[in-house]
Amino acid sequence: MTEEPPATDDDPMMTDDATSEPTVSDDVAETLVITGTPGTGKTTATEQLAADTDAEIIHLNDAIREFELYSERDADRDSLITDLDAVRDHLGEWRGILESHLAHHFTADRVVVLRCEPSVLEDRLRDRGDSDAKARENAESEALDVVLSEAVEQHGHDAVYEIDTTDRKPSEVAAEIAAVRNGDREPGVGEVDFTGYLVG
Repeated sequence: MTEEPPATDDDPMMTDDATSEPTVSDDVAETLVITGTPGTGKTTATEQLAADTDAEIIHLNDAIREFELYSERDADRDSLITDLDAVRDHLGEWRGILESHLAHHFTADRVVVLRCEPSVLEDRLRDRGDSDAKARENAESEALDVVLSEAVEQHGHDAVYEIDTTDRKPSEVAAEIAAVRNGDREPGVGEVDFTGYLVG
C-alpha cells in the first residue's frame, strides 16, 4: 500500500477560523496512534477501519521504506533502523491515525496498544516468513510488555488503551479502535498478562 501525504491546511477537518464550529466532536482524537509488537494485527485492523472513518490513515512502515527514513539496515534481523527524527520531520503536524510498531514514539492524543498471546503471535510471525529466532524474540517482547511500557512512559496511563487481539476478528478490533478514537472507551493499562509464556 502507498502512503498518502500528511494532512495539509486544505484538510476539511482543519480551519484557520478560530471562531468557527469544530467539524468533529470534542471527544474525537485528532491524532491517534496504533502500536504493538509486530504480528499483533495493526495493519489488518487499520485497513478494516479505513472503510468506516474519514480520518487519514498513515502506515508508517510503508513511509519509512518509501521515503528512506532510516539510518541503516540490520542484516541480522533483516530490518531497518528507523531515524525517528527524520520521521518526525516527514510527518510534520500530522492528523489522523498513525499505525506502526514505532507509532507510540510520536506525539498523539490517544495511543492504542494491540496485544496478542505470545505463542499465537509467534505462530503468526513464522507463518508470514519470519525466522524462528525473530518470531521468538518478538513473542518474548510481547510477554514482557515492552511496547506497552514504552507507550505508557511516553504518553502516561491516561492516554493508553490496550486491546487484546488474540481471538478477535479484525472487524472487532477495528470497532474497538474506533471507540477509542471517538472517546467511547476508558483508558486501560495492565489488563493483559502474558508473562506465563516466559515460564511455560
